[in-house]
Amino acid sequence: MRGGERSAGFNRGAITASIMLATIMQGVDNTIANVALPHIQGSLSASQDQAAWVLTSYIVAAAIMMPLTGWLAGHFGIKYVFLISVAGFTVASALCGSATSLPQLVFYRVLQGICGAALVPLSQSVLFQINPPERHGQAMAVWGSGVILGPIMGPTLGGWLTQDYSWRWVFYINLPFGILAALGILIFITDTRRAHRELFDFFGFATLSVGIGALQLTLDRGQLLDWFHSREIWVEATVSAVAFYLFIVHTATATDRSFLNRELLKSPNFVTGTILMFLIGGILSGTLALLPTMLQHLLNIPVLTTGLITSPRGIGTMIAMFFVGRLVGKVDSRLLIMAGLAITALSLWQMTGFSLGMGMSLVLVSGMVQGFGLGCTFVPLNTIALSNLPHNIMTQGTAIRSVMRNLGGSIGISILEALLAQNTQTVHSRLVEHLRPDNPLAQAPYLIAPFSLTNPSGVAALNAEVTRQAAMVAYIDDFALMMLVVLLSMPLLLMVRRPRPTPAAAPAGE
Repeated sequence: MRGGERSAGFNRGAITASIMLATIMQGVDNTIANVALPHIQGSLSASQDQAAWVLTSYIVAAAIMMPLTGWLAGHFGIKYVFLISVAGFTVASALCGSATSLPQLVFYRVLQGICGAALVPLSQSVLFQINPPERHGQAMAVWGSGVILGPIMGPTLGGWLTQDYSWRWVFYINLPFGILAALGILIFITDTRRAHRELFDFFGFATLSVGIGALQLTLDRGQLLDWFHSREIWVEATVSAVAFYLFIVHTATATDRSFLNRELLKSPNFVTGTILMFLIGGILSGTLALLPTMLQHLLNIPVLTTGLITSPRGIGTMIAMFFVGRLVGKVDSRLLIMAGLAITALSLWQMTGFSLGMGMSLVLVSGMVQGFGLGCTFVPLNTIALSNLPHNIMTQGTAIRSVMRNLGGSIGISILEALLAQNTQTVHSRLVEHLRPDNPLAQAPYLIAPFSLTNPSGVAALNAEVTRQAAMVAYIDDFALMMLVVLLSMPLLLMVRRPRPTPAAAPAGE
């Protein structure tokens, strides 16, 4: 009997180690590429808004595939879906590292997102299955530490790999961990195919996926193709609008199971919580996409230092989640969310004070404050959005919120990058209006070497500095826009009803 217990304990430990490797690997990949983005941009000859496709393609692919996870696991078994996901993610990582052009890298990132979508929800399911009920809390603590550890490690690890080796190693680093995780899943996890196979609304899923994909293409390529002066943008926008229209009509009229259960829309808490999660996803992903390029391009901060500077954001989130986890159930969740949004707005206000001559302390402090503010919203948002839902639609509600969070991140990145490029051009044109020979401030002693209006090298140096100044103004405008979005989202809490005081109102996966 003791031998059997030791064997079961060993298997449980081996399974936990394998799935935690996969969870941490996926978590690291959410942030590791952000720091390397300027190097990817230079290596593949891409503009800054084009390089952002490396981030948005992964996020959108993961968002689209995530709702399929439950159906796939029910039909093919958790073990095989998990194994294929880890193996596919590992192969896609190798392909990303070997990419020689931006279209190749974006395509491989889509594959990576498709395979990575199932890793987090399936890892949580497996831990629940291999642990008895009395160990579920401990198992979720281990799982939660892995989920938090990944984003904290990502920026520093990405900076070190990019500086000492190459940006390609931010993808190659997944190979040994992916192989170990796949072997552990293959050897130790038993087949858990369920006899009950849930119905799945493929028409609703297809129309929503096409709508999201076409919308993302419109936002990603709009700035490059001059928006609606391009036939391609018109086609993509039309396809997106038609697909969303079909999805809405199908959802409203379906007599059997629909992808979006109409019961979810009857809960004001769920609707409000999902909208807030969409906005928070945009703030979180948008900031993580903007900061590394700003620090490296404008302030000439080395990539490893950039990774170290941006890591405290994850530490702030971790501290907040531990702190707020003790308060949920004792303090009104609406007050916790309000406090978190206010702290987030404060951090964005701090970021509007960035300048080309600033020290790194402001970046560190604002990052830590923003991480803490966003961390304060995650757990109470789950409590508010999911606590009053009937048990039979809880899983679908969780999946929809995950999709909206990812979608908010991808749309947020696209909009912020497009505004950054547009505002940089606008501010640049306004600044150069004053750089003319009849302006006394554009002459010596105010205009010193290497700047000049009379020789080509001086004009080039002056133009580079004007572009740098214009870009900083554009970054500040983006931070101000995000602050405004946070402030305008606060009144949404007036629509929220106090949730039922149940301790396990939300799964730990958000």
